[in-house]
Amino acid sequence: MLFRSRGPVRGRGRGRPAEAPRRGRSPPWSPAWICCWALAGCQAAWAGDLPSASSRPLPPCQEKDYHFEYTECDSSGSRWRVAIPNSAVDCSGLPDPVRGKECTFSCASGEYLEMKNQVCSKCGEGTYSLGSGIKFDEWDELPAGFSNIATFMDTVVGPSDSRPDGCNNSSWIPRGNYIESNRDDCTVSLIYAVHLKKSGYVFFEYQYVDNNIFFEFFIQNDQCQEMDTTTDKWVKLTDNGEWGSHSVMLKSGTNILYWRTTGILMGSKAVKPVLVKNITIEGVAYTSECFPCKPGTFSNKPGSFNCQVCPRNTYSEKGAKECIRCKEDSQFSEEGSSECTERPPCTTKDYFQIHTPCDEEGKTQIMYKWIEPKICREDLTDAIRLPPSGEKKDCPPCNPGFYNNGSSSCHPCPPGTFSDGTKDCRPCPAGTEPALGFEYKWWNVLPGNMKTSCFNVGNSKCDGMNGWEVAGDHIQSGAGGSDNDYLILNLHIPGFKPPTSMTGAMGSELGRITFVFETLCSADCVLYFMVDINRKSTNVVESWGGTKEKQAYTHIIFKNATFTFTWAFQRTNQGQDNRRFINDMVKIYSITATNAVDGVASSCRACALGSEQSGSSCVPCPPGHYIEKETNQCKECPPDTYLSIHQVYGKEACIPCGPGSKSNQGKKMALCTNNITDFTVKEIVAGSDDYTNLVGAFVCQSTIIPSESKGFRAALSSQSIILADTFLGVTVETTLQNINIKEDMFPVPPSQIPDVHFFYKSSTTTTSCINGRSTAVKMRCNPTKSGAGVISVPSKCPAGTCDGCTFYFLWESAEACPLCTEHDFHEIEGACKRGFQETLYVWNEPKWCIKGISLPEKKLATCETVDFWLKVGAGVGAFTAVLLVALTCYFWKKNQKLEYKYSKLVMTTNSKECELPAADSCAIMEGEDNEEEVVYSNKQSLLRKLKSLATKFSHWINSALKDPCNTKRQKRNLTNFSTEKKGFKLRKDLPQDTFASDIPVNIPQCPKKSGNNKEIVYLLYFFLTSRCRES
Repeated sequence: MLFRSRGPVRGRGRGRPAEAPRRGRSPPWSPAWICCWALAGCQAAWAGDLPSASSRPLPPCQEKDYHFEYTECDSSGSRWRVAIPNSAVDCSGLPDPVRGKECTFSCASGEYLEMKNQVCSKCGEGTYSLGSGIKFDEWDELPAGFSNIATFMDTVVGPSDSRPDGCNNSSWIPRGNYIESNRDDCTVSLIYAVHLKKSGYVFFEYQYVDNNIFFEFFIQNDQCQEMDTTTDKWVKLTDNGEWGSHSVMLKSGTNILYWRTTGILMGSKAVKPVLVKNITIEGVAYTSECFPCKPGTFSNKPGSFNCQVCPRNTYSEKGAKECIRCKEDSQFSEEGSSECTERPPCTTKDYFQIHTPCDEEGKTQIMYKWIEPKICREDLTDAIRLPPSGEKKDCPPCNPGFYNNGSSSCHPCPPGTFSDGTKDCRPCPAGTEPALGFEYKWWNVLPGNMKTSCFNVGNSKCDGMNGWEVAGDHIQSGAGGSDNDYLILNLHIPGFKPPTSMTGAMGSELGRITFVFETLCSADCVLYFMVDINRKSTNVVESWGGTKEKQAYTHIIFKNATFTFTWAFQRTNQGQDNRRFINDMVKIYSITATNAVDGVASSCRACALGSEQSGSSCVPCPPGHYIEKETNQCKECPPDTYLSIHQVYGKEACIPCGPGSKSNQGKKMALCTNNITDFTVKEIVAGSDDYTNLVGAFVCQSTIIPSESKGFRAALSSQSIILADTFLGVTVETTLQNINIKEDMFPVPPSQIPDVHFFYKSSTTTTSCINGRSTAVKMRCNPTKSGAGVISVPSKCPAGTCDGCTFYFLWESAEACPLCTEHDFHEIEGACKRGFQETLYVWNEPKWCIKGISLPEKKLATCETVDFWLKVGAGVGAFTAVLLVALTCYFWKKNQKLEYKYSKLVMTTNSKECELPAADSCAIMEGEDNEEEVVYSNKQSLLRKLKSLATKFSHWINSALKDPCNTKRQKRNLTNFSTEKKGFKLRKDLPQDTFASDIPVNIPQCPKKSGNNKEIVYLLYFFLTSRCRES
């Protein structure tokens, strides 16, 4: 590849290699260059071969009319040096191509390749060269070749198109000497592509102090495949004010470099950006010229590989061999300046006041000092003078736990004693112990375990300055060297340990640090509160921007470790040439740390005494025991109560457990870690509980980036936040201690089983949650969710919270179902097989229970098969048949008796020799209506009807036999008998002669006067011989 560079342009990377093409110009191997070269030769030939009156021969080419470049390397690794005419130059007689240096050839640092003779030469004074490297150290604007790509991570908040502005305005921002990452929650990549002829490396310096930003550096090839640089991908955190360095080896060929940051905004907390400077890439082919030093720098010897910065009150122009001093009386300049600035008149912003240490008389002096370096003039007409120093005031008293023994300084009280700061130290009374800690509320001198400093990421103006100044009843931020300085205040505490009397209290709190502060700002000032554990990494816990009224903030300590608490104040993050916000400041009135190891005591607290000991020796109470006021002895809390973490004296220290809970001796909490640490420094050692970013809680929150998101190779999480460290209770009600779960927050449950609610709270307070955070977990029975189940958040609050303070979760699991009872299953009886019957037990569907009682085993019992019922049916049928036979015999016997009586009647009639007339009719003529049919309304059984019929017929026969010739009686009897029988009709259509042959010969003959007797006998005979028939 053929490149050429003619020196840096302001704002672009210096040390451009020959392999870096410039914008607005075609590379030399492109068709445009080839055509131009060929065209020049053709023009020369045309001018020589075809002269004309209007054209003149081209002048011969001079060295200034062309330059040399290399052709593209061939397969053998060789190339040619060719002469290329400069732009807008017409000449003839270019030098012939010659064989060039091998493709991997390069010069050393401080040298350049002189193309005419193809030898390396040293750079002259005022210039420099990296040899085979390029360097980017000017960031007034984005250098050529760099680009920004911004995207928004698809999280619970929604995709990027759901945001009003998306991430279109997010980018890396040049800041002069360095470039700064974005401050929002977008993912922004700074990209640069370079082609190396040989293996090399990339090196850069950076500041990365906020672990709420994920900062990674990785490399891709020309196929967009990531290089195998996993171990170098994650950039380590740096301490405040320190520049770290990072380097990665590069392979030959195309390398695409990515600096990528992703911000995780936690509430309204500001994100401190990543800073990068001095990007150096080694491994390019060659440098064809040296580069002049940029303004504000100089090079005073040949063969330099970099330029030095001009000191304060000096300046230099481009390509300077030395720096020029400013007029000290009327001008000044900062380090690396390209010009001098006139000194302005002094104002009140150019000085500050301090308090001297107390003297033997207990007095302190107020001293006024100019802000260094002094850049103002006092001799101008409108300038102010420095106020006189030396005014004496009474010293404030010592801080609690310290005493003044007549000297000018305060000393800590000896162990076992206490003091309020105004009196001498006294021993704690019997039955008490000192409440160790630190309480700083008087600021005459900086305490021994505190220090202050100042730093700036872009310059060293305030190095060595005090970042904070004591001011009697408060400590305030100092002047610094510029408005964007970081003013640092540190407090070091070797550890935290609860007092002897508090060892049995519930909870994981070991101590707390509280400070009262206010900020007075006219710009975008920010106060950061940071915590460092075991001197491994500093995490931003909270931050406040702009003016804030006087307020208190508390941070709770959960582990015994070495802590360094840091307060960092920055007036503005924009670099300023002059001081505009010098009066912006932060004031801290008091700092209190409880249960601090090696602390001092301002008071004593009650403690428990051993039962066999006397004096003031304290003993720890067992867990769940309070100190009885009368005897100072340990006494166990009542059942279902627990010991307060803030008080152990008196029975009122025992707090009742919440609904649905009881007291116990153990605790179960989750261990939440920040696994970013796993990719930066391996802090977790097997068998050790020294976890830098570990918190113990029932519920904790971390922002997770999945491994498949944004090209991360592993899942990442931010620093864990405690959401619940105290259990309040469990109930089916939706409200407990001001924590309310609204009905429309989660979908309606499919069953009638009530949801169970677990309520928690966290004692950690923030600026937005002054009462701490709280958590409500709704446990819902769902038999389809086995094991751990599924946890979801409200649809209206995708992050689990709508206000950042109260969190809600729906936990669906089979484990939330009630225990099974005998009402949750039923039995199924099987068929009777071979004299046995099975009884199975199955759960009711759907099953809304778990565990509890088990299903009974299937039951096997003897049974009667179907043959039994057949026997019963056969028996009933046989009984019915016998009954019918009996009835038949009964009526047959009755009929025999009637025949006998009838025969006897006939014989009696014959003996009287009565002649009976023929009957007119004994049946119903065809077509006639039965007018004599009688229907009885009384319903009688068939047996009773037959029995009644037989009785009455027998009675009538007996009456007829007694007096057969009594015509009237026979007619009446026959009529009564026939009309009482429902359903019978007397047939009258048959003539008398029809029955003449049927009448027995021995029918008695009646006298003439009873001529109707024969008719009656006919009728009787007819009836008895079934001539009267059922209709």
